[in-house]
Amino acid sequence: MGGAEPGKLRSGPVPPSDLGFHVELRDIEIFLTLAEELHFGRTAERLHVTQARVSQSIKAQERRIGGVLFERTSRAVALTPLGEQLRADLRAGYQAIQRGVERATETARGVSGTVRLGTMGAVSHELSPVFDAFRTRYPRCDVVVREIHFSDPFGEVRRGEVDLSLVWRPIREPGLTEGPVLLTEGRLLAVWAGHELADRESVSLEDFADRVFIDTGPNVSEDWIGSMLPDTTPSGRPIRRGPVVNTFHEVLHAVSTGQALSPLNQHYSRYYSHPGLVLLPVVDAPVTEWALVWRDDDLHPRTRAFVEIAESMGPRAYAG
Repeated sequence: MGGAEPGKLRSGPVPPSDLGFHVELRDIEIFLTLAEELHFGRTAERLHVTQARVSQSIKAQERRIGGVLFERTSRAVALTPLGEQLRADLRAGYQAIQRGVERATETARGVSGTVRLGTMGAVSHELSPVFDAFRTRYPRCDVVVREIHFSDPFGEVRRGEVDLSLVWRPIREPGLTEGPVLLTEGRLLAVWAGHELADRESVSLEDFADRVFIDTGPNVSEDWIGSMLPDTTPSGRPIRRGPVVNTFHEVLHAVSTGQALSPLNQHYSRYYSHPGLVLLPVVDAPVTEWALVWRDDDLHPRTRAFVEIAESMGPRAYAG
């Protein structure tokens, strides 16, 4: 029969038994699990206890609080408004306790394991000082770099395929936390050889006006990609979009074949070369700030250790 509590069904207020009470951590875990599962049987199975233990715990908490936390029927279990409030108040604290215990355990054993870091292209090579400092401080740890693309900059970290991603700011994504900036650098404009700008020593953002640039498609936040490739120049003149690209090599092909122009970050000139491309400094472009990002409340102790070391070293300015 559904998720109902074994025994007598009831609802309505429960008289408080004592205002000076304490709640065991196990009871909090039972409450939060039942609030998620909304089923006494599944809650018991998940926590490896009996349904009677779950029922007794919830009844005891309701007596102490003096109110009903769950509405029970023969077919369903649902949180009451009081239960919703308690879940919201307890969840953050319980997660903090779990993280604290996990971190203490890792400290006692020694932080170990692999941090999975998502980066775009060759920018990870600029983080070598951070990697070295992390491995020196935590010799049982390592960092594995996985490539991510600007066409899906947050997908891997959302799905848990990487622990951290390094992306340019701003990062205003729900469910994700923006961490410290690790690297700053200037911007370049990539044009094809023979383009009317190719003989210039540098360009400004106003030179982007009325020229065709690559398009990253509809799946990338305009707020994020717009910081690199805005719709208009500072004076308001339109910047046109052309062929849709999904990877860095598609960008290089589109530019070298004369289909579109593209902004690039300064480190490109150190790690790549491509026939038919000319790179021009953009003198008035904002500095690109590369920052770490991770899922809210989802930092493993070794990942937190990596973030803390990176933050302590401060952002490094790319020197070319």
